[in-house]
Amino acid sequence: MHKLSVIAGAAALLAGCTMAPWYHRPEAPVSQTFPQGGVYATQPGATDGNGQAGHSANGANATEIGWRDFFVDQRLQQLVTIALKNNRDLRVSVLNVEAARAQYQITRADLFPAINGVGTDTRTRVPKSLQTAANNPYSVYNVGLQASWEIDFWGRVRSLKDQALAQYLSTAQARKAAEISLVSQVADQYLTMLSDDDLVKVTQETLKTAQDSYNITKAQFDTGTGTELDLRQAQTVVENAQANLQAQMRARAQAENALVLLIGEPLPADLPQGLPLDGQNLLADIPAGLPSDLLTRRPDIMEAEETLLAANANIGAARAAFFPKISLTAAFGTESLSLGGLFKAGTAAWSFVPQVTLPIFEGGSNIANLQLANVQKRIEIANYEKAIQSAFREVADGLAARGTYDQQIGALERSTFASQRSLDLSELRYKNGVDSYLPVLTAQTTLYTSQTSLITARLARLTNLVDLYRALGGGWIEHAGETPRPADEPVDYGAASAPAAASAPAASAG
Repeated sequence: MHKLSVIAGAAALLAGCTMAPWYHRPEAPVSQTFPQGGVYATQPGATDGNGQAGHSANGANATEIGWRDFFVDQRLQQLVTIALKNNRDLRVSVLNVEAARAQYQITRADLFPAINGVGTDTRTRVPKSLQTAANNPYSVYNVGLQASWEIDFWGRVRSLKDQALAQYLSTAQARKAAEISLVSQVADQYLTMLSDDDLVKVTQETLKTAQDSYNITKAQFDTGTGTELDLRQAQTVVENAQANLQAQMRARAQAENALVLLIGEPLPADLPQGLPLDGQNLLADIPAGLPSDLLTRRPDIMEAEETLLAANANIGAARAAFFPKISLTAAFGTESLSLGGLFKAGTAAWSFVPQVTLPIFEGGSNIANLQLANVQKRIEIANYEKAIQSAFREVADGLAARGTYDQQIGALERSTFASQRSLDLSELRYKNGVDSYLPVLTAQTTLYTSQTSLITARLARLTNLVDLYRALGGGWIEHAGETPRPADEPVDYGAASAPAAASAPAASAG
């Protein structure tokens, strides 16, 4: 027993050691600052798309702004709540975290001795020349405890445990990224549906105006005061508007179907009244910070780094495979030739079997495993760097768009006003016989194009703000000022998500 104590003590000293390489976070392969000047120099303040004062972020980072503070439309807020409760992709993400947690706990259990209760009945027959018992064949009954333990001298099991933990944390960050993405997807789809409503309304108004012009032109043609050319030109506008209306009604229906899929149930009838597209007052003055901030704000970057850490730990396990594996097996119980004599005096039995396994010839598998582990780490380094670059690009794109959309919308609003005035004057000249119908046709087409371009630009501005909010790490908390929950803690909107497990790995996933 003294030898066992010495071995256990040595194992305890070495249990904290692994052969994994010392981890160094790769340098971020992006500029130290976001682009400046040009389109980036005209970032807006706390104003809405019409230049009117709106609610402000007050210098808060995106991660500190709750999505209920970012979205002021109560109808959209309710849709986001429903999606967080019902979305099936998010449920799968939560279940993936639970599966990764269970896998980690399975791997961690290998660090401890395994103890089992064992009962056996061994029936044996020996040659007569070797017979010592009265009966042949005879039975040996055994009842007791059996323990087995691999002494992790070289950190193989610990490296596997570290790998499983990193994979668990990576999955937790993926689940966090999925929730943030869902919030922005619901908002984008809701805004798309509002823009489709506006396009349908504009097209219906255009169709009505075109139909009125066609009726006038047809009456003039029927009375011989108008030409067939004017009639056919007026008919062209009507038919084009009718075709556009059908396409936009189809797009509107499909946009609603996409939103229903995201929220996981049909649109409830008791949703609060929503705001129109041009009444959506989203925060526009969120500071971008520095590119290095994305390393702690973006869960997809943290997910990539945890995957890299898992690959790094796997190298330790591959290295340890080249060294002897030491295991201890012990058993203690009672043993008897008869079932009834198992627990009588003098039947105690024990065994202690230390075992050392040294790899001598593995056909090159250990070398190949180590090479594979090193290649996988290099792959994950590239994936980590790509995640940073992609995040940098998303934020830079959002800043470029944020610096130009307000001016673009202002120009389109002025263009739409001018087009409407041009149509009014063209119709007046046509009715008074000054011009042909061609200027009216041109003015109607120009006005319709200006109106649809304005709606499209308003949608693009709002979805860009939503996507920039997500790209900067926003959307994880519901209200500003809340303490962010850990990444592995399921959201509880309506208690539809699976509850967190009672015991989680002893590491922060926040």
